[in-house]
Order: sequence, then structure tokens, then C-alpha cells
Amino acid sequence: MNSAFTRLRVRLALALGAAEIRARLRMPHLMWALTRRAAHPTSPFAELVRIESDPAYRALFYAQLDAALEDRLAARIAVVDKVEAAAERLKALIRHGERDHGRAA
Repeated sequence: MNSAFTRLRVRLALALGAAEIRARLRMPHLMWALTRRAAHPTSPFAELVRIESDPAYRALFYAQLDAALEDRLAARIAVVDKVEAAAERLKALIRHGERDHGRAA
């Protein structure tokens, strides 16, 4: 049942993608009008200029950057802890497996 549902979802996604491509080829002006765009184009360095010129925004940016770095570090530490725990379980399984294998022989 699950694989049938998955196949249906894949086929639906492919059909929708094909329909979008055909619509883009046959009605390019309409598709251009329906495509989301930024309200106003921004300079690539606009945020950098704001960070350098506005002390309050700079403080907020640095606080958000520090929080993001701390979250990233915490996530990496959690992954390392999980890997180490899995390695210990695997070592224990191998040790117990060798003992059980020796008993059977």
C-alpha cells in the first residue's frame, strides 16, 4: 500500500512538472506575470552597507550570527555524541557476538 501511494505521488509530481514546462513554453508572458519576484531589486551589498553603517542593526546581526553559530556547534556536538554512542553500541555488540559465537562452537 505504501509503495503504491509513493508511486502515485511520484507520478503526480512528474505530471505537474510536465504541465508547468508546457505552460511555460506555450504561454511565456502569462507565466512571467505569475512568477514571484522581489518587490524591488536590491543591491547585492545593501545589507553589508547597512551592517557597516547602522550600529543597532550591526549589533542585531552579530547577535543573530552568534546564535546561529552556537546552534550549529550544538548540532554538530549532538551528531558527534550520537556517532560515539553508536560506535560504543557496535563495539559492545561485537564483543558479545564473539562470546556468543565462542559458546556455540
